[in-house]
Amino acid sequence: MTIQAFIFDLDGVLTDTAEYHYQAWQRLADEEGIPFSREENDAMRGLARRDSLNVLLKGRVIDEATAQAWMVRKNDYYVALLSHISPNDLLPGVSDFLNAAKADGLKLGVGSASKNARPVLEKLNVLSLFDAVGDGYSVVHGKPAPDLFIWVAGRIGINPTQGVVFEDAAAGVQAAKRGGFFTVGLGDAAGDGATIKLAGLSGITPREILTRLP
Repeated sequence: MTIQAFIFDLDGVLTDTAEYHYQAWQRLADEEGIPFSREENDAMRGLARRDSLNVLLKGRVIDEATAQAWMVRKNDYYVALLSHISPNDLLPGVSDFLNAAKADGLKLGVGSASKNARPVLEKLNVLSLFDAVGDGYSVVHGKPAPDLFIWVAGRIGINPTQGVVFEDAAAGVQAAKRGGFFTVGLGDAAGDGATIKLAGLSGITPREILTRLP
């Protein structure tokens, strides 16, 4: 079946806001006296906010009202840091790759666990390139469930077998594979389960991706 669309995770694929997430979670952890490391932050890649909070808690039990309040605080810290984002924060090769894909007639989508995906895409000045944006508000079950990518495929109007998902996290690759998509894993954190594995989008073209698919 002919590939008709590329669907991208946001953090670590189009831009790298992992440092901002780390700083926001670290501030919350420091305020609550919870040890937190960069390795634990890396384990949050691709996860929804509540699942990320569970990583931070490491088995600690807090009531639901406290959990919600903590997630709001973390997000407030993160959003404040996002004020610094500009088109210069697109990862190397991303702008050329997206524009080439559009020129080749491919539809583009975003499937991100972030509830801030749209404002980030606006600040990066690429929101208009995408035919559909799925975010943390779009589905109930986040990655590694396939729901988010299937939701984006539905909005674009394709069958999952007609789409390629670009992910930098193992949970995202797993979600895409469960949904029936081809996958491109970017970087070591994506693991070894993707259809194609790349260091990043710099130096590669959409047509080269298509020729490497089975």
